[in-house]
Amino acid sequence: MAEPVIAYLGLGGNLGDRLAALKEALASLDATPGMRWVSCSSVYETEPWGVIDQPRFLNLVAGFETTLPPDALLSACQSVEQQVGRTQSYRWGPRLIDVDILLYGGEVVSLATPDLQIPHPRLTQRAFVLVPLAEIAPDAIVPPDGVSVRRLLDAVDGKDGVVRSGETPYWSVRYR
Repeated sequence: MAEPVIAYLGLGGNLGDRLAALKEALASLDATPGMRWVSCSSVYETEPWGVIDQPRFLNLVAGFETTLPPDALLSACQSVEQQVGRTQSYRWGPRLIDVDILLYGGEVVSLATPDLQIPHPRLTQRAFVLVPLAEIAPDAIVPPDGVSVRRLLDAVDGKDGVVRSGETPYWSVRYR
């Protein structure tokens, strides 16, 4: 049995019932063998990133204790996206759900596919990920430079566009 690590996943979507999609994805990830949900940020409403002519997103970050290796974790995330109803779109386009691996313990993973790069290659540029990540793991270290999430958040632009949605989702107290 593999030693468990904490993986932080970014979840977001801007189509349909955004909150329901987040809840369904979290429940499905938690039901995945080898994964156990351990923390979850508040829900944030954010401006689109990349392609701006689309609806606003709901985003959150969740921590999972996992024994899955990075490639199996990626497969689980993609499977949950399909289960929730994600369909192919253009890069940075609108979507029902998106599940990204942000951090996997303190590891750097770069396989022969652009789909699996850990830490997430644009993590340091995205306030919509850093704000909720800092809420649940401000002292997490982002390899390879060893900078804390808190310090990355201090340096990123766009924090004003990341607004707590006011939702008090049931999952925020589920494991406390």
